Order: sequence, then C-alpha cells, then structure tokens
Amino acid sequence: MTEDIKLKLAVVQMDCAVGNVTANLQKIDHFAQTASEQNVNLVIFPECATTGYFISDNLADLAEPVDGPTDQKLAEIAAGAGIHLAVGTVVADKGKYYNAQVIFSPTGKRLATYYKAHLFSTERLSYELGNMPTIVDTDLGRIGMTICYDMIFPDYFRTLVNRGAEIIINSTNWISDAYQRETWGWSGVTTQGMAATRALENGVIVAMANRTGTEMGFESLGHSCIIAPSGQILASIPNGEDIAIADIHFKGEDLEKWRSVATYRQDRRPELYD
Repeated sequence: MTEDIKLKLAVVQMDCAVGNVTANLQKIDHFAQTASEQNVNLVIFPECATTGYFISDNLADLAEPVDGPTDQKLAEIAAGAGIHLAVGTVVADKGKYYNAQVIFSPTGKRLATYYKAHLFSTERLSYELGNMPTIVDTDLGRIGMTICYDMIFPDYFRTLVNRGAEIIINSTNWISDAYQRETWGWSGVTTQGMAATRALENGVIVAMANRTGTEMGFESLGHSCIIAPSGQILASIPNGEDIAIADIHFKGEDLEKWRSVATYRQDRRPELYD
C-alpha cells in the first residue's frame, strides 16, 4: 500500500530589491522564521530571490560560487529556523553564470544546487544552460527541483516524476507587460492553472513560489500556489507579499484510489507522439 503523506509546505511570494542581497536575505529570514513558527517542513522562495531578476549588467558583482557568502547565510537561515529551505539564486561557476535554485536541510546542510535547464528569451545572453535534472532525497520525500520556464515543458516534469520525484518545487518569476496582459490575457491565473495541470498529469504535489512587484516595467504575476496530485489548489496567494501554507495529509488508501482512477502516466502512448 502507498504510504501516507503528511507534511506542511509553504510558498513565499516576495518583492525583491534589485541588487540588494542583504535586504533580500533579511526578508527571506523573516519569512523562514514565520514558516518555522507554524511548523512548516519546507518553504520555497521565488526565482532570483536573493538578487532580483533583471541583473544582467551586474552579474559579475552579484553572482557567487556555490557555498559562497549568500549560500552560507541561507544555510544559517535554514538552521536557525530548523526548516528545509529552497531559494532562487544566481551562481558563478568556472567563469560562467547560472540561474540557480538551492535547497538546504533543517541543519543548514546544502542538499543540492540546481541550474535552470530551460532559459527564456534574453536569459540565454546572460546564463548557461543547466544540463542536470535534479532530484533530492529528503526526510519529506523525493523533491524535484525546477525554475520558472522549466514548467512550460511537460516532458521535463514527467522526466523528474519518472525518476522518482514525489514533490516538485518551482521557484519562478512569471512576468507580463501591458501588451501581454491586455492583448493575450497572460496572467497569474494562467500560470497557476499550468502548475495545477503539471500536478494532475503526473499525480504529484507541485509547489510554485512566484515574485510580486515590478522590475524594468514588467509586472510579476503572483499566484504562488501549492497543488495536490489531483490538481486541487491547496493554498495560494493572488497578489502582494505573503506566505501560503498547506497542511498536507494524504492517506495511502486515498492516494491509491485516486491513482487507480487518474491513470494518466500509464495511459500514455509515446509511440504516437514522435
């Protein structure tokens, strides 16, 4: 029988100060403590949460090596809160820059650093592609790590699930301008629906932490959320800075019953898809 799943997840929707790592780390610390006070097991922060997103002109100053000063401070925050902590950062590695996501254990141990595999638009001018799908074994289960645009590609999420991911986290900064909103209706409702679809089609928990606020004339879309394997929205933040917490308790027999109905992975016919 499938084992019960019992944990508390949190996603933080924050406005980042562009280029001000100290201020962003202070805000991350505040929200991590808030999550800890509510007995959260894992808290997820947005893409580039430590630096802000539009930083291509300052990458040489803001990007740091793995286990550099920012990672060390994040490790302290995780240990101080006694919580699993996942945060979007920017990494300098052998003369190249990566849009990254790092996860720490409640003891402050860095469990993994993931480099974004799918780069959007002008991101390719600043960052290198990551080439390592990353799944982390934790006391909470097997966590698949993703960043923003990775979510657009269902095959990538499916690959993580096929490799054993039970929870998929997504640090993101979905953005829009007036043209995208008014002409095409691009919105946080759309991105939240995409997260729900990824959870539904794979039968896993998906937790997406998005930015809020504006940078360079672009508005971040919010709608951070935590999604059940059925696609049910367990917690969400439509707008503004906040933390959303979901107390997840899925009984093993209920999961088995749901998956016996929602046989989406088994019913695929890859031989028809090429």
